[in-house]
Amino acid sequence: MEDQLKFPDLTDAERKALEELMPDDMSEIITSGLKRRHFLKLITFTGTSLLATHFLGIEQLMARTTAGAPLPPTGVENGVNVAFKVNGSTQKLLVDSRMTLLDALRERLTLTGSKKGCDHGQCGACTVLVDGRRVLSCLTLAATCEDKVVTTIEGLADGHTLHPMQAAFIKHDGFQCGYCTPGQICSAVALMSEAKNGEASYVTRNVRQTGKSVKLSDEEIRERMSGNICRCGAYPNIVDAIREVHGDKAVAQVWQFADGTI
Repeated sequence: MEDQLKFPDLTDAERKALEELMPDDMSEIITSGLKRRHFLKLITFTGTSLLATHFLGIEQLMARTTAGAPLPPTGVENGVNVAFKVNGSTQKLLVDSRMTLLDALRERLTLTGSKKGCDHGQCGACTVLVDGRRVLSCLTLAATCEDKVVTTIEGLADGHTLHPMQAAFIKHDGFQCGYCTPGQICSAVALMSEAKNGEASYVTRNVRQTGKSVKLSDEEIRERMSGNICRCGAYPNIVDAIREVHGDKAVAQVWQFADGTI
């Protein structure tokens, strides 16, 4: 099987060096092509002297393979054709049947807003919407999204107009490092629809009142957002942002700039 793999624009020496130095990355290189991080990793492993000997011009090669629209993968094992709509645009991809939706979005469609945190479905940083429902894209196979509608953080805004949830997160400073924020916002957007549809949570007092909109108390918001972890601890501000979008009136902003303005 290995003898059948092809690396366009790579010499035999370059291919052999890649296989020796980066065996764990070969599957990704085969599927998505050479990335700049691979080049940086090679520098870490080998130093610039060996790179000058074996990889002269490889950075230009990576620039050619990653520029513009994503290129079709070569040598895909267990290939599956999948067509789905992402942020309003129809996408048709040939993917490994084991490729996750998160990797398809990031590596094949260059939608890097959705973050790979734990990669085990525990942190929520990869949360996106599939047919309006929030899912953990690191645990969702891309092949299962055939004919579905996927919305990522990049697709929430209407042109230059932010989604109300995005604007509320900015107003209430609902993030610090921002790594978890795309997943937090996508989860919060879906949460609003769930509450409107009367879907109960663990802390809902009367679960028999199906079909009736659930009022989102702070307790309800915290419970429904518990799958999204923020290491910076911006939870109170996230709750304020969701309360403002859910309610009929603005929630007071609790922080100010150094000069006293808001």
